[in-house]
Amino acid sequence: MGDYQPEIIAPLATATVEKAAEPTVAEAQSGVLYRQLRQKPLNIVGGRGSYLLTDDGLEILDATCGAAVSCLGHSDERVHAAILEQLKKIPYCYSLYFTNRTEAVEAAIKMAIQYFTEVPVPQPKRINFISRKQSYHGNTLGSLAVGHHVARRAIYEGIMSKNIHHVSQCYPYRGMMANESVKSYVGRLAQELEDEFQRLGPDTVCAFVAETMAGSVPPLPGYLKAMKEVCDRHGALFILDEVMSGMGRTGTLHAWEQEDVVPDLQTIAKGLGAGYAPIAGLLINRHVVDTLTKGTGAFAHGQTYQGHPVSCAAAYKVQRIIQEDNLLENVRAMGEYLGQLLHERLANHPHVGDIRGRGLFWALEFVQDKNTKQPFPPSRALAWALHTTGLKPQHSISLMPGNGGADGINGDHIILAPPYTTTRAEVDLIVDRTARVIQEVLG
Repeated sequence: MGDYQPEIIAPLATATVEKAAEPTVAEAQSGVLYRQLRQKPLNIVGGRGSYLLTDDGLEILDATCGAAVSCLGHSDERVHAAILEQLKKIPYCYSLYFTNRTEAVEAAIKMAIQYFTEVPVPQPKRINFISRKQSYHGNTLGSLAVGHHVARRAIYEGIMSKNIHHVSQCYPYRGMMANESVKSYVGRLAQELEDEFQRLGPDTVCAFVAETMAGSVPPLPGYLKAMKEVCDRHGALFILDEVMSGMGRTGTLHAWEQEDVVPDLQTIAKGLGAGYAPIAGLLINRHVVDTLTKGTGAFAHGQTYQGHPVSCAAAYKVQRIIQEDNLLENVRAMGEYLGQLLHERLANHPHVGDIRGRGLFWALEFVQDKNTKQPFPPSRALAWALHTTGLKPQHSISLMPGNGGADGINGDHIILAPPYTTTRAEVDLIVDRTARVIQEVLG
């Protein structure tokens, strides 16, 4: 379900969102390569709090923070000031940090490999990674291979690493059998991971990689702990990708804090800098740091824009604001309210199959039939239709579309991920406008 990641629809130009239309002659001659080449981009010229402003005066309620990124809303002058202050000092220097999403995941993969070459008794055979089906971990070749996004992998399959293997997602809506208990389902998933360790050879597995909340699906009680126990039993690392769910999105700074588990490595990004500057990070468990310190004393990884001072200044200020304004408490309160309203308003809709989430990270999955859970055909492009309908002036809401959640190809959903500063009034608006969009598209 990593296909929930919004990059599947976001344009390459960061100042735009898109609506379905033929490009004008002027736009066709533009030097910007937009992700959707045959669709006219809706030009965003400003932002204020939870709203995006277009060049023709439309105010769009940004119910997704762009791509679950702008967690403080738009145009917080405190962050602007921090960026300007750093720019006046020094705009760039080279250091050891990670400044975009996919590079953080790539760095985690590299660090896991290096870790096993520097343990007291080196284990060079540990080159296999186990991830989960329908996951998405980024766009470099390494992170694409670790992920399982069918559409994004397709044209690169021939050159991807062959040491990546996949097991089932924790996806109770579709994976949990009728009358199966949570304990039994979790046990079955843990056994599947154990079987994959045994098939590959336990001493050849480097790490298990998973999104803590793949596509707004909260991990079932005991799931992450059970998966980590398999890793611990065989000496493999446990890596959590919290690029989307971390840094406060679920109501705690790290999503795994709500589970009985601590990862060996963790990636973070979107809520780290709130979109004010491109930045991501790799958080490292002390025992991994100690191993490298006693080994070569260095991490064999580096990129041009590591430790970019402006990005770091922006992220530092964003994190100070989250803490000082007590925004995590608001995420928990407004998240509970958002979930309550979504269930009240949409749970009985004949085509809303599943409503799931935690904090300010929620998803609605759509089906043709609620009894069979049959998804709409990909040719219907339902999620995209909901997104484009939301951008109409009468709705003026940004909804994050995703597809392929059911099996990598089939399955439509939308995500709601509003800013941490969201108010009850804005939650009311989000749910009302979302319901009206669904009504227009699906009846």
